[in-house]
Amino acid sequence: MTVKAFWQDPYCTGLDTRVATVNGNEVTVEATIFYAESGGQESDSGTLAGLPVLAARKAGRDIVYTLADGHGLNAGDPARIEIDWDRRYRLMRLHFAAEIVLELVSARVPGIGKIGAHIAADKARIDFLHDSNISVLFAALEPALASLVAADQPIVSAFSDEAAERRYWEIAGVGRVPCGGTHLRRTGEIGRITLKRKNVGKGKERIEIFVD
Repeated sequence: MTVKAFWQDPYCTGLDTRVATVNGNEVTVEATIFYAESGGQESDSGTLAGLPVLAARKAGRDIVYTLADGHGLNAGDPARIEIDWDRRYRLMRLHFAAEIVLELVSARVPGIGKIGAHIAADKARIDFLHDSNISVLFAALEPALASLVAADQPIVSAFSDEAAERRYWEIAGVGRVPCGGTHLRRTGEIGRITLKRKNVGKGKERIEIFVD
């Protein structure tokens, strides 16, 4: 099992670890700070033993990293992992902006169906089953988001079931939400949130989320 050190400290940008397994150009390590795409949040970018990581994927309790052919690594080798911090921090901020948008929309439209989400480094999006223009909610959503950011509330992130690797985030007065992503420490880090509506088909509405 890969130790997910990005849960212990999502602000860590470099970690010395060891190669656990090698299968061709796919490598696992004993511990990692390099997040693999999950829950809509894109993978980190960075290096393993100085080599660019081409892809990262979850495989049960492990995270498998794809390197270029001829990487030369063997099980037991020391290896340093370094991530692109600017990208990680953008992903963290957009991820949390999207999480809060989802909570506020769900509170205002009980029973609304979320049908997809994606968090990239330039923007996040959430797709809903919704029959009318979702931008009518923005007049209420935007000041609520701005107020939460300005309040700079602490964000609790912890295990609900450590053995099963189930985690959550919690903000007082907002909610406690299951989520295994990389989380900010405080809401003030999100920055100014801008929303944009996009229709993606009959009965489907998308909110695109940007942060400054």
